Amino acid sequence: MTARNLVTGAQNTWCPGCGNFVIQFAIKFAIEELVREGVELDRIVLVTGIGCHAKMADYLNINSFYSIHGRTLPAATAIKMANPDLVVLVCAGDGDCYAEGLDHLVFTAKRNSDITLIVHNNRVYGLTTGQYTPTSPLGFRGRSTPEGTIEGPFNPLRIMLSSGATFVARACTRKKDLLREVILEGIHHRGFSFIDVLQVCASYFNLSDFYDRSVYEIEDHDPGDYDAAYKKAGEWDYDQDARIALGVLYRADRDTLEERLAAHRGSEKERHSTIRKILEERS
Repeated sequence: MTARNLVTGAQNTWCPGCGNFVIQFAIKFAIEELVREGVELDRIVLVTGIGCHAKMADYLNINSFYSIHGRTLPAATAIKMANPDLVVLVCAGDGDCYAEGLDHLVFTAKRNSDITLIVHNNRVYGLTTGQYTPTSPLGFRGRSTPEGTIEGPFNPLRIMLSSGATFVARACTRKKDLLREVILEGIHHRGFSFIDVLQVCASYFNLSDFYDRSVYEIEDHDPGDYDAAYKKAGEWDYDQDARIALGVLYRADRDTLEERLAAHRGSEKERHSTIRKILEERS
């Protein structure tokens, strides 16, 4: 496979310096690795929402589905339930996923559907030119809050840990190699993989310098330790002076929604077969 036949010829309209370019590169790398491992390209499906991130479906030459705002995860879950053999990837924005789609995010984590979610968390509504989102910092000045927000952000990693996600990670577009590794590891994980990507929005909230001095890669951390993961996720509650941990914070082994559904269907089939046999014997 070459870059020429995986990236489409669609005109790219992301702003110069946008972190989406780095995320596209990382996803492309992961897809190429999957193909090398023997995964057929047609088995890979990308679901996107509404926002700058959604153009990923235009730029990668794989099966894709555009959902409405905040509804990437119900669509992705349905696709995976209908055909568990597919590799289902989801790209969503912080506004798309943490605002309109927060309820779906929580329930997808609870159900442990075997899909990989990559959240393009630029902490601003970039497509609509700069409104605040659930992860914008207190006092953020944008189109909808010219005098600054009066509410602080929430911590999506802690929400996911509390909701039952079995793979919780954070990456950053300023750390390209780690981003590639985390996305591929998330795809290989059996169950719901949640990856929060701190992404630079060069036009409306450029935090390049802040991330360069604040992020660090996790070392000597046991991702199987829930309490340690919860503590690590809380080191940075969007405090401008805190250090930001990158890498896999938590990983657990639990039955997926699709596995439980297959077992349920099998038990239902067996039950109906028994009933038919009893009725036949009685007749």
